[in-house]
Amino acid sequence: EMAAALRLRRLLASAKPGIPEPWAGPAAAFGTAGTSDKMAVNGVHLHYQRVGEGEHALLLLPGMLGSGKTDFAPQLQSLSWKLFTVVAWDPRGYGQSRPPDRDFPADFFERDAKDAVDLMKALKFKQASLLGWSDGGITALIAAAKYPAYIRKMVIWGANAYVTEEDDRIYQGIRDVSKWSEKARKPLETLYGYDYLAKTCEKWVDGITQFKHLPDGNICRHLLPLVQCPTLIVHGEKDPLVPRFHADFIHKNVKGSRLHLMPEGKHNLHLRFANEFNKLVEDFLQ
Repeated sequence: EMAAALRLRRLLASAKPGIPEPWAGPAAAFGTAGTSDKMAVNGVHLHYQRVGEGEHALLLLPGMLGSGKTDFAPQLQSLSWKLFTVVAWDPRGYGQSRPPDRDFPADFFERDAKDAVDLMKALKFKQASLLGWSDGGITALIAAAKYPAYIRKMVIWGANAYVTEEDDRIYQGIRDVSKWSEKARKPLETLYGYDYLAKTCEKWVDGITQFKHLPDGNICRHLLPLVQCPTLIVHGEKDPLVPRFHADFIHKNVKGSRLHLMPEGKHNLHLRFANEFNKLVEDFLQ
């Protein structure tokens, strides 16, 4: 584990925008190397990190304002590099996938879903499984529904298929980043600088609340019956941002899906309970 931590630290330290940084730690003898690079996709340069050499390709999709680096360190570090090739991407306007600045047109989730799949195709993966957190979970659902032949399996947590009044109240409560806890704000402030973070968070709240005005608050509920891949939905029962009824709704409408509840899990259950989460994911993906 120490070796993996060192490798990850070196990878994160070497992540300069636009410069391919092949990176090999102590495991180089076994042919394992990690990369931090950018790829031109759909008119933007998307940043990604890649570790492992397994035949099963896995894409990690971050949450609102997130990036591979801020959202998935324990997964990049500890998911089996023998079984999986793990790619963590920064959606356009997030992390190191800038420029452009992030915007939120009505179809931003569909745009992210297309970017995500096209990135994996550009990286020459024949198929991929998806691990989507929060907004990344919504993106994963849309990708699985729209590109069913390409997606092998999917794990999502902290996602919702529609927006209610209750959700809107929660979103308004996080609109002002100066009111966030230091712990929640710091990594993103380091990534973006305070001004971009504050401005983009406000834009995100406006972006997600636009769905409240659609029939049934619809984001992607109409697409759920089209999902064909084996799907695991994980939900933290203490998630303050995404109420339990969202996980239940997705479970009910994605046929054959499994729901796994973590009694102590909050929104960031994959970070807080990383070992338990990673084991759950590896067992499901195998």
